[in-house]
Amino acid sequence: MQMHLISLVLSFKIDVVAFMSENMPKPDEAVVSAWTGLMRARERLLGLIEADLKTAGMPPLAWYDVLWELARSQSGRLRPYELEERTLLAQYNLSRLIDRLEKEGLVGREVFAQDGRGRWVVITDAGRQLRERMWTVYGKAIETHIGGKLAEGEARMIAGLLDRFL
Repeated sequence: MQMHLISLVLSFKIDVVAFMSENMPKPDEAVVSAWTGLMRARERLLGLIEADLKTAGMPPLAWYDVLWELARSQSGRLRPYELEERTLLAQYNLSRLIDRLEKEGLVGREVFAQDGRGRWVVITDAGRQLRERMWTVYGKAIETHIGGKLAEGEARMIAGLLDRFL
């Protein structure tokens, strides 16, 4: 009897797995191709932009992203978790990056008044100046590697399509 139950359970488990895999939605070839193209384009373009920044003697793009988010915040300061939400950086990478930016004098840390344990990350004048210098290279790289390859209408169309995912 016990063997029969085990056999029945195993048979049921296999049937459920087969049922689930047959009934799970699967992307068609065009969707998989779009996904692959997006990921390849992203990696290639980021690599080109990073190379342009490096050639110009600028720090990596992640520095720009953090400085940009701080500069565009209303008070020039954000809590670390807010920076994490606004950038694509994982918390442990962001913490190390903030340490480096602070060491370079590009950001500072201030105590969060409502909670003595929390800290603000605050952009300094030097951080604002570096972000602006980086933008001259970054903006040119965007135009070279993306804008120069798309007509304005194509760029608007791609931006509109990508908005569906945001």
